[in-house]
Amino acid sequence: MAQDYYDILGVSKSATDSEIKRGYRKMANKFHPDKNQGDSAAEAKFKDVSKAYETLSDPQKRRMYDQF
Repeated sequence: MAQDYYDILGVSKSATDSEIKRGYRKMANKFHPDKNQGDSAAEAKFKDVSKAYETLSDPQKRRMYDQF
């Protein structure tokens, strides 16, 4: 089951742009491949974090995501 993008970044659904960015930086730093070499689970989590940020940081994509 796919995890909610807000949960992935550790922010609420009412998070501001700066809170989303802060959540992304925190999680990206935690799961970055350079810090977790050889850990395929961390690499997958990093990709999830990146996709969540890509969606939630774009106002149009975020509106579409929030509709579902």
